[in-house]
Amino acid sequence: MNMQRYAKKASKLHEKVELYINKEELLSPGAKVIVAISGGADSVALLHILLALGYRCIAAHCNFNLRREESERDEQFVRNFCLSLNVKTYHTDFKTIEYSKNRGISIEMAARELRYAWFEQLAEKEQAAAIAVGHHADDNAETLLMHLVRGSGLKGLTGIPPRNKKIVRPLLSCSRQEILHYLKEHNLNFVVDSSNLTCDYQRNKLRNSVIPLMQEINPSLGETFQQSIAYFRGAYALYAEAIEQIKKKICTEENRLLKIDIALLKQQKAIPTVLYELLHPYGFNPATVAKIAASIDKETGKQFFSTTGYRLTKDRSQLIIDEPSGKTESRWIDESEHSVCGSPNLQIKRIKRTEDFLFSRESHRVHIDASKLQFPLKLRPWQAGDFFYPIGMKQKKKLSDFLTDIKLSRPEKDETQVLVSQENIVWVVGHRLDERFKISDRTEEIIEITVQTDI
Repeated sequence: MNMQRYAKKASKLHEKVELYINKEELLSPGAKVIVAISGGADSVALLHILLALGYRCIAAHCNFNLRREESERDEQFVRNFCLSLNVKTYHTDFKTIEYSKNRGISIEMAARELRYAWFEQLAEKEQAAAIAVGHHADDNAETLLMHLVRGSGLKGLTGIPPRNKKIVRPLLSCSRQEILHYLKEHNLNFVVDSSNLTCDYQRNKLRNSVIPLMQEINPSLGETFQQSIAYFRGAYALYAEAIEQIKKKICTEENRLLKIDIALLKQQKAIPTVLYELLHPYGFNPATVAKIAASIDKETGKQFFSTTGYRLTKDRSQLIIDEPSGKTESRWIDESEHSVCGSPNLQIKRIKRTEDFLFSRESHRVHIDASKLQFPLKLRPWQAGDFFYPIGMKQKKKLSDFLTDIKLSRPEKDETQVLVSQENIVWVVGHRLDERFKISDRTEEIIEITVQTDI
């Protein structure tokens, strides 16, 4: 490959980007890379620089159909530019507004989800090592400010990560001014997105109004932000290590539930901060975390929900995080079935009774007298008013009382199901068999049912 084709003359930016790529271990020499290109200054410079540094680039352009003639202009520009560089190019069109409405999210978020999902598909198709995008140092400063405005933990002050799985950002060490100078130096044209000149989006308001005012106070604002972000990243690395140690001390994970010991939590300094770090990965925002922190000495049973569908329940001595599965429909089990898939997964066997047979004492496995069952059996969520005869007892017991007695948490109660034969509860699944269905000396055939916990 003739490098002079892409770099008409040596550039300081080539060296700066190469040093940054090596420092952050973003790309191996000569790696195949999907390069996201909009036709704007940043993406044009990114593609040109990566080619000059010897990477095997494949361009990827998205038309979001948001700016009519401009969108078509951008696509044609990218086609011509990539053709002039002899770079293989993929193009795609998205119905961004329709996707935004269907998902109930902003247009910005819709465009982000659509493009990154497509980039991942291309990377897999082309067996590319990475997906390069054109974020630069000015974008990093804007991101830091946006996190401050919206409310953020310390991690939000670390800016845009140089790498996020396959996504790499080789230009993060470069300012917008350096990129524009590079384009002028190499006589490279680019297109301007007119929407970036308005203040219709939050990021544009910061870029066009707030940051220029801050630069009047500090003309070296870009360098200051880069230094601050570097400090914040170092501080966060130490902070994250401390949070992980606290998590190991006060949290347990059990049956897909995260449990936080309230007594141990209360021994920590800055309880709201600890809670935020533990809960925000599950989508709990700062306002909800503050309410949770205020509730830890109050009544049990209170529930909070995150923006991503997780639920936190304040139990007697724990805060319990789970992902509600929603109301489970009843399922019928025919006599010929050997397994039931879903939640829970059940395995069913028929066993001939032998003199030395030992019935199960494990909660996840029961042995039932087959002659006492009437098929089809029903597997359903437990209901208010349900009762059964716990094995070993001659009197019936309300199921609600039984679940309380065995100290199930609220989420665990919500997930509990029962196996029913002709409206009689045979088994509180995973907990207790009914006395009326246990095997006896007269039992000839046994039904063994096991909850498969490893599926």
